[in-house]
Amino acid sequence: MNVKFDKTGDLEAVITVTVNKEDYADKVTKELKELGKTRQIPGFRKGHIDITQLRKRFGKDAKIKVLNDLAIEEVLKYIQENHIDLLGRPVPARDHDFNLDDDDVTFAYEIGIAPTIDMKLDDSVELDFYNIAVTDQMIEDQDKEMRFRAGEQVPAQEYADRALVKGTIMQLNEDGSVREDGIQVTDGILAPFLFKGAPELAAKFENTKVGDKVVFNPFDTCEGNEAEVASMLHIDRERVEEARSNFEITISEFVVHKPAELGQEYYDKVFGPDTVHNEEEYRQQIKGMIEQALQPNSRQLFVRMAEDYLMETYGANMELPVKFLERYMMLTDNNITEENVAESLRMATPGIKWELIESKAAELMEVKVSEDDLKAFARVFAMDQLRQYGMAQMAEQMADYYAENLLKDENQRRRIAHEAFTAQLFGKIHNAIKLNEKTVSLDEFRAIVSTLNNATGAEVAAEEETKE
Repeated sequence: MNVKFDKTGDLEAVITVTVNKEDYADKVTKELKELGKTRQIPGFRKGHIDITQLRKRFGKDAKIKVLNDLAIEEVLKYIQENHIDLLGRPVPARDHDFNLDDDDVTFAYEIGIAPTIDMKLDDSVELDFYNIAVTDQMIEDQDKEMRFRAGEQVPAQEYADRALVKGTIMQLNEDGSVREDGIQVTDGILAPFLFKGAPELAAKFENTKVGDKVVFNPFDTCEGNEAEVASMLHIDRERVEEARSNFEITISEFVVHKPAELGQEYYDKVFGPDTVHNEEEYRQQIKGMIEQALQPNSRQLFVRMAEDYLMETYGANMELPVKFLERYMMLTDNNITEENVAESLRMATPGIKWELIESKAAELMEVKVSEDDLKAFARVFAMDQLRQYGMAQMAEQMADYYAENLLKDENQRRRIAHEAFTAQLFGKIHNAIKLNEKTVSLDEFRAIVSTLNNATGAEVAAEEETKE
């Protein structure tokens, strides 16, 4: 076989392959014999038809198949041996004819060549990295939440915020007296902080003490939800209509949530034994927790800014094999025609450029996502999902099983693989370049993100305006 490479542009070329008779003759005969073994041919028993009949019936089809296979195999071999980076795949050259009756048959394929990217990702590159400052207020808020979670329910004599109110609930007549044959609940419990659409009703319980009486209408506490009324008054749904009146609760007890108090017992419970010994160390631990929780935001912004840098630096003036890509798109997508191919390519160009840039960056950074990386990422995702489902206590035991099932789903596996690839790529870029680290307030951080989002929106609007 003879292979010839001719450039038709800076990033376009035609590869021609001449397949000689000695290259394909025996293979065509072999293909015909295979057909004779497998095809049911009228008038012949399977496997009992001579080669002359086979050549007469299937010779042309067999020759086309063998020639195509040999030609494309030789093209791909040439591309690999000469380290040619392709865009898309080779396509048959337009206006190229060949005659199957010739002994030597020449095929031609057009190819699009990926542009060369001279990329640097070392300490000569400097990018900003924004850390979010942890404020005293953040520490106070986190302390309050942690001590609330570690607290306990205790009885109280006076009403407090988010208290449960226990007591005897009695149905009243219209004049406010207790209805003798009315609904009575001796072990009633109310949660005024959960009353729906009735802030003035919940306010009635403020400043109350054990022994006080409060009048309320059960329907007003839950926007008339019959199931909630029935549960509150310990009655069947069939009796709910009887409860359309005022009730009175005589308060016997309040149950309030008492936050955990600072001290060694609390420190050990939250952070483990012998980790925190005083309030100063406690606040430092909280600060570290908040810093760790905020880091994903910083890393996400860094990824965004690094992507912008790479696109601006290597994508702005990147040339692509436009003619080849337009033809390739029309051949591979029936919805793309001569009339809309230019616009289709314009829309696809940023994605094509980014794919090339990302691939080059991954090559430079030697990014390799292993099966262990996938399992680790899937496990983190599984833990997050289980916590969201309210299964935090079981997350550790179930995470491996859940992660394994995630990776069996091809769509989930691809998504997790992409996230693992992105994390590794930009993690290595983060370590390779020079970082200009800055610490900003949360509001300043949000303003930076907003500015980037607005800039992106303006670019999209400008493109649309240009299109119109």
